[in-house]
Amino acid sequence: MTSLTDRIPARAALRVRVGEDVHANLARARAAMTALQQGKRPKPHFAVGFAEVGQMLAVFTPKRWELIAKLREIGPVTTAQLARALERDYRNVHADVAALSEWLAVQREEDGRVSVPWAEIIVDMKLPHQLAA
Repeated sequence: MTSLTDRIPARAALRVRVGEDVHANLARARAAMTALQQGKRPKPHFAVGFAEVGQMLAVFTPKRWELIAKLREIGPVTTAQLARALERDYRNVHADVAALSEWLAVQREEDGRVSVPWAEIIVDMKLPHQLAA
């Protein structure tokens, strides 16, 4: 079975977007559909979105950023090996891996090891419009 992350180019970036206008997402989807209808291959775009910064911070906590950094440093490992490398409780690391997997930041290999398939994770936060003074 082929997953999304099996097709990630080596230098791909995951974009974590906060507060992006729904019209921008629709325009990107429309462009991809048009390209497909014309027999062209659309440019890959890997992103997850959050309506508010609090939602993003609930998923991408400081401990989870440490986990992502450690995985990039040591490469694919089991969750138990990752917990030892982080010097953290296995159950907490397991829960963090599960949460980050849901948001595409971490992937589980067929052999059970976990890894970060991205060369970069870019956080993009749109600020609200400023009210006129």
